[in-house]
Amino acid sequence: MAGTVYLVGAGPGDPDLMTRRALDLIASADAILYDRLIPRGALDGARPDADLRYVGKDPGGGSISQEEIEDQLVELAEAGLSVVRLKGGDPFVFGRGGEEAQALAAAGVPFEVVPGVTAGVAAPAYAGIPVTHRDEASAVAFITGHEDPGKPGSALDWGALAAFPGTLVFYMGVRNLEGIARSLIDAGRPESEPAAVVAHGTLPEQRVVAGTLADIAERAVAAELTAPAVTVVGPVAGLRETLAWIERRPLFGRSVVVTRAREQSSTLARRLMGLGAAVVEAPAIRIVPHESEELDRAVEGIERYALVCLTSPNGVRLFAEALMRRGRDARALAGAKVATIGPGTAEALAGFGIGADVVPERSVAEALVEELEPVPVEGRPVLIARAAEARDVLPDALRERGAHVDAVALYETVAEPLPERAIDAAARADYVTFTSSSTVRFFVDALARAGTPFPSEARVVSIGPVTSSTAHELGLDVHVEAARHDIDGLVEALLEDANQAAPA
Repeated sequence: MAGTVYLVGAGPGDPDLMTRRALDLIASADAILYDRLIPRGALDGARPDADLRYVGKDPGGGSISQEEIEDQLVELAEAGLSVVRLKGGDPFVFGRGGEEAQALAAAGVPFEVVPGVTAGVAAPAYAGIPVTHRDEASAVAFITGHEDPGKPGSALDWGALAAFPGTLVFYMGVRNLEGIARSLIDAGRPESEPAAVVAHGTLPEQRVVAGTLADIAERAVAAELTAPAVTVVGPVAGLRETLAWIERRPLFGRSVVVTRAREQSSTLARRLMGLGAAVVEAPAIRIVPHESEELDRAVEGIERYALVCLTSPNGVRLFAEALMRRGRDARALAGAKVATIGPGTAEALAGFGIGADVVPERSVAEALVEELEPVPVEGRPVLIARAAEARDVLPDALRERGAHVDAVALYETVAEPLPERAIDAAARADYVTFTSSSTVRFFVDALARAGTPFPSEARVVSIGPVTSSTAHELGLDVHVEAARHDIDGLVEALLEDANQAAPA
């Protein structure tokens, strides 16, 4: 029995504009054929065993033909697979989805169409331009700015477009903009009519140039705008000055490097993107769980500990998983005091239904040592579940007070090789964020191995004093240190610095 092919629109670029249906189909697909202009992270939810095939059309050649794409869709479906054909924008709006649907119908292959948010609406909206407006435009036309070069002549009726009583939105026309503007003016469209070009619409690197039909091409060239871009012609383009909104995000136009482990980076990255930043994900570390007899003994005898200390969100997750693997849960800690290094670790612990009894405001071992001073530990068993490379400040302090300390390594932090594109992007960043000493060490090492100097113009943002100390040891200047040593504190500190640097 033939499988089904889903022609899925991935939206204009902002991952948050992908539909729930698109994400569900990506998560369940046996095979995914995807284009170049899909949102970053669009395939993160795909199954590990899914057949992922890049079939995008790259500028300058090297692209797979449309016929080959259609043949692959038919072949995969006839093998009984569930196939997603993932396209930027909407598959039926200048996405050649209609051609692919025809090919599938001719082959007798079942297919479904999943619409996506099209760039012709979304990019202007992110630029503060409504494509329709009660007072300015009661109609909108979507037009290709890049016709099939094999056609003997233009299929566009420039006279009709010039007379169109509404907004014109041209897709893929930034290279042909001068010709488009001249054709409209020659056909009678007023050269004084407002126009705007939105490049990389809905993305943090979005850029907009506004002008009139007479000068928009010259302005776009001067601004060095590049594809993908849409061009809006009509009175609504003049509303941008009043309705522009994305540029008001506090980190808009700033590039921020996130060096956390890949499993953790998404939370910080999404926070920063929501504030307008262009995020460079450069995970310099990877968390490798430890399994050991020492851990087995600690978990099996967890009830004997009078105090259990957890030193990081990673440790919380792995400790909770170790308990659950052995059929234990929060009740196993009923007889112990539970302490965490800082509010972030306590929050992670609460996610497993375990409340922390001792939580210092500062996320450093020294603060937890102070907070534990009233807690009796002499002669009592204490468990510290931590990273293999953690400092010995906490266990040493508790042993000095007479505690019988078991310091158990739950994981170690190892270097994660950085792809060349991440290193290149980091070199142009405005900020580099560090959330631990290991992120500093391994990021600096990765740059050194690549022969790339640390970005000289970037401001270094540290989560706290221990991380800052490591940065100083490696010759880095720390420009911003979070007063509260967690992700919220880091973001707040970065925002404050960006606001101070912003022009008045």
